Formats: sequence, structure tokens, C-alpha cells
Amino acid sequence: MHPAAHSAPMAPHFFAGFEERVFHTPNGPVFYRIGGNGPPLVLLHGYPQTSAMWHATAPELAKTYQVICPDLRGYGRSLKPKTDAAHAPYSKRAMAGDIIALMDHLGHDRFRIGAHDRGGRVAHRLAADHPERVTSLSVLDIAPTREMYREAKSDFAHAYWHWYWLTLPHPFPETMIGADPAFFWLSKCGAGSAGLSPFVQPALDEYLTAFSKPDAIHGACEDYRAAATIDIAHDHAETAKLQMPLLALWGSNGVIAAHFDCLALWRERAAHVEGRALQGGHYLAEENPDAVLAAWLAFFAAN
Repeated sequence: MHPAAHSAPMAPHFFAGFEERVFHTPNGPVFYRIGGNGPPLVLLHGYPQTSAMWHATAPELAKTYQVICPDLRGYGRSLKPKTDAAHAPYSKRAMAGDIIALMDHLGHDRFRIGAHDRGGRVAHRLAADHPERVTSLSVLDIAPTREMYREAKSDFAHAYWHWYWLTLPHPFPETMIGADPAFFWLSKCGAGSAGLSPFVQPALDEYLTAFSKPDAIHGACEDYRAAATIDIAHDHAETAKLQMPLLALWGSNGVIAAHFDCLALWRERAAHVEGRALQGGHYLAEENPDAVLAAWLAFFAAN
């Protein structure tokens, strides 16, 4: 256990009833947690976390759905491929391809998606590239990538400095983060309105352990480099809006609420959008899981 995790709250029922599995793709492993026996629901985590972020919501959702929680490419225990000059191996299209392959492996043609932060960007690209696979989609505390970059002002750039800093050429951010990964993680993730209070001991230990590895630090930087370049090129190539129902939820105390009209930006990209703020900051699934569960159980039951 990382020393910083000792002071975090305990979580005695951490992923109760879930299995940990590895799906081996031609490009490398995809680690995932799975539980429940109902219709499939995929949960995609954000930066700089892992599938552990769903510990407070996944077991309750698994009473209704088969819940699949993978670690995204570049994160946690999943593959971290070598990159290229275009950052294509870390494009959201490539990251979404891992999820499609996993769902094919599990025999699911269609599924729901709930996603936070970077996972929401992967989910958006997956839904755009494979609309026939996604019945409904909900995102936590993000607006679309291209539109956020377009609308960003200096106050957002100061609040979300990592959006720009992580895109600097290799190895500058990797070297700086690698000097003390735990300091970086705790400082960055503890800077929100709730501090470090959302993070329980086993999840925090997993985050810090995973993020201590150089290939994970590099993979996360590549995720952001791709977002600012190839992902926007893929967005520009689109001509149609998403047609499946989309629920956008954001933290009332978070950066998204302070700097963007989240609903308006999602309505540029999707035809059937609803949404609202939930009490909390960026890490809603851990800070206010009851509110997320209430919103998702109602939305996914109807869609």
C-alpha cells in the first residue's frame, strides 16, 4: 500500500461480487472488472485513475446490469503501446477499439455506457464510430473535447492547466511527473472542491501504484496529446450528430460548471441530450455516488 493511502477512508466492500479478468488483444492486455447478469453496461474511467473509480457505483448497478469496468489503454493494468508522431495509438478511436473488442469477446452486440472524464471522450468517439452498438450514453463532468478547446479562455486554462501542460512534447511532462508521481497525483486530484476526501483507501492505493509506472505516465500524456490533435481531426471529419439518448451530468462545484454551458456544447454533437448539475466536484462517482446512481438507474432504465 502506498503511504498516502493509509489516511484515506476504508472500503470494506470494495467491488463485492466482481471478478477481475484480463482480455488479451493482439495489441496487449485489457484488464477489466465484471459483475452482475443483466443487460450490459460499460463504465469507463477518467484521468489519472483506473476502473477502481467505480467501486461505489458498480455493485449497485450490477443488481440490474452486467457491469463491465475496463482500464483504458494507457492506464492501470491495460496495454500501453508504443506511440507514433500522430499519437494515433492513443487516439480515442484506438482506445474505443479496445472496448469494442472486449464487448465482442463478451458476446455483447449492444450496450449502455456510463463514463467519466477521459472515459467520456472515449465513449463519445465509440458512439460516433459504432452508433449501432450503443443504446444510450451518460457522461460525468465533461463537455465534448473539440468544443471545450474552442470555448476555452485563460481562466479555464489556469484551472485545467494539465490539459495544455500534458500535451507538451515528450519527455518534458513525463520527466517532471516521474520525479515524484505520487506528489503530482495527489496535488492534481486533491485540488478540487472536495480535496482528497472522495478517494477510499483501496482505490487510492491502486491509483498511486498504477500511476507510479513510467509507461502509465507516458500513456496518459499521449492520451492528452492525441486529444489536442488527432482526436479533433476525427471530430472535424464527422457530419452527423449522435442519435442515441445522451445524459450529461456535471459537478455543481466543478470547473465544467464554472466555465462552460455543458448542455449547449453536447447539443452541438448529439441530437437527444438531457442533463443537469449534481452536488459535488469533478469526481462525482466517488464524491456523490448516490446522486450518480439515482440519475443513471432512471436514465438507463428508460433508455
